Amino acid sequence: MRYIDMDSWPRRKHFEIYHAMDYPHINLCADVNVTTFFPAVKAASLSYTVAVTYLVAKTANSIKEFRYRIRDNKVVVHDVVHPSITILTEDELFSFCTIQFSENFAAFVSRAAEAIAWFKENPTLEDGPGQDDLLFTTNLPWVSFTGMMHPIHMSPADSVPRIAWGKVRDESGVLKMPLSVQGHHGLMDGLHIGRYFEAMQASLLSPEEVLT
Repeated sequence: MRYIDMDSWPRRKHFEIYHAMDYPHINLCADVNVTTFFPAVKAASLSYTVAVTYLVAKTANSIKEFRYRIRDNKVVVHDVVHPSITILTEDELFSFCTIQFSENFAAFVSRAAEAIAWFKENPTLEDGPGQDDLLFTTNLPWVSFTGMMHPIHMSPADSVPRIAWGKVRDESGVLKMPLSVQGHHGLMDGLHIGRYFEAMQASLLSPEEVLT
C-alpha cells in the first residue's frame, strides 16, 4: 500500500469535485454472457458463488482504480484487495465473510471454504477496524435484476467498490447474468468500469483458463 502524490496525480481535480459531493458513487449494471462459464463450473462440481467471487476479485485487482481508497482526504492504492462476500446464516439472515485473495484459483477455493465455514459459525456484520483493502460483493441468485443500489456511508462517503451479480437466465440458449459494479467517482470513471466489464467477460468466455 502507498499514498498517491496528490500534487502530481492526473485526476486530482476530478477527485476534488466528486469527493465534495453528497453522493459521489456511480453504478453500472449490465448482463454478462456465462454460456460457457456456468456449465463449466457445474461440471467441475465447484461452487458457482465462489467461482464468480474469484473472478470478481481477480478482475478488480487487475485494474488499479479498483484498488484506490480514500483515507483522511488522501488517496492510497493497495497492492491487493480482498472480496468480502455475504453468506446466508440461520433465520434467513446473513454474515459478512472476508476471503483472502489469491491469484491461484485452487488456493482461493480452499481459503473460501475455510472462511465460509468459520463465518457461518461466527457470523458478523463488521469488518476489521479501519480495513479498506476490501471489495464488498454480494450474490442475489433469486433475481435477474436490471439495476442495483447499495447502502453506503455518506459522511465521509465510503470508497470501497460494490460488486453484485444475480440470477442466471436463459435467453434462446444464451446464458446471461446481471452484473452491477459501483465505485467512487472521485477514484474511477465509466471508462474504468467499462474495462472491468470487458475483462470480466473475457474471463467468463474462457473458463478453461480460470478454473485451474
